[in-house]
Amino acid sequence: MKPKKDQGIEVPKPLIYTLQFIQFFSTGLVTKIGARIFTTPIKHKTPKREYHMEANARQEKLHIPKINKEIVTYHYGEGEKKILLVHGWSGRGTQLVKFADEIIKSGYSTVSFDAPAHGKSGSSTTLMPEFIASILEMEKIYGPFEYAIGHSLGGMSLLNSVKQGLKIKKLVIIGSGDKIIDILNDFVSKVKLKPIIAEKLRNHFEKKSGESMESYAAHFAAKDVHVPTLVIHDENDYEVPVSCGINIHKNLPDGELYLTKKLGHRKILGDASVINKSISFIYD
Repeated sequence: MKPKKDQGIEVPKPLIYTLQFIQFFSTGLVTKIGARIFTTPIKHKTPKREYHMEANARQEKLHIPKINKEIVTYHYGEGEKKILLVHGWSGRGTQLVKFADEIIKSGYSTVSFDAPAHGKSGSSTTLMPEFIASILEMEKIYGPFEYAIGHSLGGMSLLNSVKQGLKIKKLVIIGSGDKIIDILNDFVSKVKLKPIIAEKLRNHFEKKSGESMESYAAHFAAKDVHVPTLVIHDENDYEVPVSCGINIHKNLPDGELYLTKKLGHRKILGDASVINKSISFIYD
């Protein structure tokens, strides 16, 4: 039996119907509305399994000058050596709690954060460049970090951060996406719009930022990541295809690929074998 598909960007059906109606009259307007939806994460309620990390972590607000936004950071454990944890889209700074618990047992501490528009951090919209700006500012204020672990968009952001100068000894990415246009195509498919809207969305974002979105593709950044990197991906990830992880691994100068089965996109974060593999890799 095919595993249940992971939930990605969630759009109410009435809104989907409205978008479909609007696109027949104005692709420009539907592109603007679609861009707003695409850049607005869902703020999910913190699950009970993360309560103890939220309660025991020292929380601080940090201003990110480059984007003029404020984020909330989490400092968990007392170890002097620190490991950076980065959540994915619609995640939270406590989402990698199972990793954090194992890390502090070994005498390290973790530093994580609610990315812009996520969790307790301010604003309502964001994109990967703001994740990257937050990571690089955190290194300035709270670093150095020995290692880093990122999930999904967090993995993509860490690859790009290392490319832009983040100094770490090893990197672990889990369920990372790859090509930006594939992410846009998937979004357009989910909201049942014409395929051409994906290209219009890309043009919209590139005009706004003045940068090529594909310059942030994970496999492209991977070419400039010269630290040992473990790529973990589930073969049954129906939100981010396993081909993404395989392509990233092919482009890493010093990479290792670890594939799992039947864990999907989020259950993988609580799997003991995945956590043990990650911990063994960074400490080895």
